[in-house]
Amino acid sequence: VQLQASGGGLVQPGGFLRLSCAASGFHLDRYAIGWFRQAPGKEREGVSCESSSGHNTYYADSVKGRFTLSRDNAKSTVYLQMSSLKPEDTAVYYCAARRNGGSSSDERNYAYWGQGTLVTVSS
Repeated sequence: VQLQASGGGLVQPGGFLRLSCAASGFHLDRYAIGWFRQAPGKEREGVSCESSSGHNTYYADSVKGRFTLSRDNAKSTVYLQMSSLKPEDTAVYYCAARRNGGSSSDERNYAYWGQGTLVTVSS
């Protein structure tokens, strides 16, 4: 099982980015997927997590209405569309997966992790 996150970069406040997480070695449609982030000096937090069924999606209050998680099982890729970005969204973003799981935002529930991609929101 491997996850490869990409799409991070430098963006101005109010801008947008789309992160991608490419999965290999497993059937994505059998796994719950989560996006987490860790800002400098802070603990890692759940940003958006979706159950394996796709029926339940969690969003942190700080990103509701601005971020959207989606997945393309045929391409084995999960996306995090981020808009109206704020400086406080600056962090390393990670994707994670767990088999047949719900939309838990607790990172301890996720067995597989990508390497992280840095998002910097700054003017």
